[in-house]
Amino acid sequence: MTWESFIYFALPSVLLWAVGAWAAWRSKHTVAYGATAAGLLVFFCFIVSMWVSLERPPLRTMGETRLWYSFFLPLAGLLVYGRWRYKWILSFSTVLALVFICVNLFKPEIHSKTLMPALQSPWFAPHVIVYMFAYAVLGAATVMALYLLFVKRRSASAEEFEIMDNLVCVGLAFMTFGMLFGALWAKEAWGHYWSWDPKETWAAITWFSYLVYIHYRQLPAQRPRLALWVVIVSFVLLQMCWWGINYLPSAQGTSVHTYSSE
Repeated sequence: MTWESFIYFALPSVLLWAVGAWAAWRSKHTVAYGATAAGLLVFFCFIVSMWVSLERPPLRTMGETRLWYSFFLPLAGLLVYGRWRYKWILSFSTVLALVFICVNLFKPEIHSKTLMPALQSPWFAPHVIVYMFAYAVLGAATVMALYLLFVKRRSASAEEFEIMDNLVCVGLAFMTFGMLFGALWAKEAWGHYWSWDPKETWAAITWFSYLVYIHYRQLPAQRPRLALWVVIVSFVLLQMCWWGINYLPSAQGTSVHTYSSE
């Protein structure tokens, strides 16, 4: 399996996800579940094939992490739809997954078998995979925040805020596990759990930002709109942690995570 085959898996996956999104709007739950799940299966087949072909998990380059993010977005959308029946969530996950797929199609990156020694750790794969799922769930929370802030505005219900609270809590939980896996990986690769590398610093900032939201929501005199802005700002910080750090002068030549931009 080569990267050139990606389009033959991506295209049917997106079409199936689009059918699932359409079915969700029409309240055809069985079709929504079936089509979205089928698209996920097709997409995952490509990931597994790449894993076998590369003889390593496809997690090294930014393009490979975008591959996982494109997979986890519809999965997170399906979980949210199954739990809360939000009709728009599958449309959101499909459109956003399509964006990341198009980026990979129009800006392909080198996917060689070479894996630097620091990445040859059993903790590397779970660290990145768990993080990508957390990013997908927190992306859904961000869309929910934008929806409540600019569409529903002052008519947002307590139930809708509860849904967003649950998404943030789940996303932060997986992010925490991802950080723990990363610490174990760092200990094995570099001899220490945490070194305040630029990416680690932004990861801590992002983690605390979402923690601020969770604690603020527990206050009796909170301002709901301020809470929504905290979620949006937190997601911006998340983007800095994920890929924005690669463009920071402080990370050039010093960050042990700059391999992800190669």
